[in-house]
Amino acid sequence: MTAGSSGDARPRIVAIADTDSYVKWAAALLGGAGGRWDASLLVLETPLVVSESQRAAALSGSGLAPAQVERVEYARLSSRLAALRPDAVVIAARGPLVRVLARETADLQPRPVIVTGLPGISIPATRKAVVYRTQCDLFVVHSRREVREFAALAERTGFEQRFALATLPFARPAAAARAAAGNGSPATDLVFATQARVPATRADRLRIARLLVRAAEADPSRRVVVKLRAADGEQQTHVEHDGYPELLATLGALPANLVTSTASMGDALATAEGLVTVSSTAAIEAMARGIPVIALDMFGVSSKLINQTLADAGLLGGEDEVVNRRFCHPAAAWLDDNYFHSAEADDWEERTLDLIARRRAGVLAPRPALDRRGGVLRDAWERRIALGRSDTSTVGAVAYAIGLPLRAVLRLRNRVRRMGRTRIAAARASEG
Repeated sequence: MTAGSSGDARPRIVAIADTDSYVKWAAALLGGAGGRWDASLLVLETPLVVSESQRAAALSGSGLAPAQVERVEYARLSSRLAALRPDAVVIAARGPLVRVLARETADLQPRPVIVTGLPGISIPATRKAVVYRTQCDLFVVHSRREVREFAALAERTGFEQRFALATLPFARPAAAARAAAGNGSPATDLVFATQARVPATRADRLRIARLLVRAAEADPSRRVVVKLRAADGEQQTHVEHDGYPELLATLGALPANLVTSTASMGDALATAEGLVTVSSTAAIEAMARGIPVIALDMFGVSSKLINQTLADAGLLGGEDEVVNRRFCHPAAAWLDDNYFHSAEADDWEERTLDLIARRRAGVLAPRPALDRRGGVLRDAWERRIALGRSDTSTVGAVAYAIGLPLRAVLRLRNRVRRMGRTRIAAARASEG
């Protein structure tokens, strides 16, 4: 990986990411910043790290060159960061890993500005997302609404944080226009964007699988493309149970025009007539290209389904809409407040540069880690849980050996308490 020369006056920014979603987001965030940064990306080896093909797909069109990216084992991360001497570090990872990496990045001398963020739709704002990122100096989100809701949550809960705005990489009009040119193929596909955790139950996911079969049977001349997040053996940001290839295989002979794809979302959308999803960020990518969307309303609208903002856009549709391909475009009034604000409203770079200037002037106070019981052993436990087998430290093994049975006992105790409260409430209700 190339680094800026000693005479390079540009501030140096290094991102750390591991999974498919976060590598794609980090690469696009840094790549879209143009030439004002000396930017590089460290792909951290964890049990969920991207494969080579996933990494290549994530870098494609990001603006970040392969020479600016390298893989690094956790044991080498601190020394690599120390050698790079970044002005700012973007920690692009799941919450538990952000907490671990922020704690260790804060120990670097000189301490860099620590930036973090989320790679997609982040409504509703959650307390957990803020708590995990307590030690970060700046939290990047992607819509005016997200800035408001996260700021209100931080004020309400007492977890002070700075929030900044950046356009989702997949919603940038210039990038979308280039990608929309495609390869000249007719845009007739119904593309279904799968998700690992939404919906959660096998029964609900099987219902979607059956719906996709119906949609394919309704018009054999047009394809239904099940866009998978990963090929066999590849990892995802979130572990997927009841994957669609396995569910579809239980339904017997399938229509020839029902296919699965592990191509990039950009490639899938190049021939898409419309996109169907529950709440995937792929909906934003489709809208940026002018492709209509159906956000499934089969399971309702809730924070667990992460589909509230798509409902507000007027994109909800049911099984009949999917079968008949009655796709929707977002309400015009929704756009500016939700992911399609003007580029001039983005302020993450300016806010990061300001924090760097304050750090250099010695007036940026470091943010302390969240106060918790357990000390060094607790830190080691959290590191082992976040990194899995990538943490090879002795203290991590000791913490895991002690903490695993202790966690099981605590969970059992909490379950018993919940059952007791439920029984008491039921008894009171029957008495009333």
